[in-house]
Amino acid sequence: MLPLIRLLQLASPALPVGAYTYSQGLEWAVESGSVKDEAGAARWIGGLLEWNLARFEAPLVAQLIRAWDEDGDVQVAPLNADFLASRETDELRAETVQMGFSLVRLLADLDAFAALPGWRTRLLALKEPSFPAAWSAAAAAWGIPVDMALPAYLWAWLENQVMAAVKTVPLGQSAGQRLLATLGARIPALAVQAAALPMADWSNFTPGLALASSRHETQYTRLFRS
Repeated sequence: MLPLIRLLQLASPALPVGAYTYSQGLEWAVESGSVKDEAGAARWIGGLLEWNLARFEAPLVAQLIRAWDEDGDVQVAPLNADFLASRETDELRAETVQMGFSLVRLLADLDAFAALPGWRTRLLALKEPSFPAAWSAAAAAWGIPVDMALPAYLWAWLENQVMAAVKTVPLGQSAGQRLLATLGARIPALAVQAAALPMADWSNFTPGLALASSRHETQYTRLFRS
């Protein structure tokens, strides 16, 4: 049961890495009128979940967990670099670097992680860790298998996006729960797909996200940092 408890901790919105301060372009989509109601939020978030997270970020997390598990630190660095290079705007890159830094600092000071032989040193040796790189290190260190880790990773992202939609559209709490129930039902199949997706088929081609994020950088009034 302990790996499950650790996984719940990793996926919790209470994890102090600042995820709640980011909308990943959703705030601009609301400002522009692309997202103006529950149905629009479902299309936007669902599209990113399927075409960005499940086809690039989640497969990368799976591969990172395997690399950490196999003491393949030499594989971790290029995967981390690939993820940083895939961030198409300053905001998106700054987001993952800030969250990665915060999670590394937390894990390095957390006995449940730092006391495990070698893990603190391995994680601190990674230059400019992205959030997926740090998160996957914790998952590997705590013995969380990929088939459990990926659904939780996707769920944590989804929950943050829905919380951002509730604040910015705005939506009621019941609408937020409907979105979580509907979009969350997609996660099991997407996680299975992501875990088995060959690296040659990874793709984060979501031009709408890149445009939304770049335009958010100069948005006049903002609640979120991305």
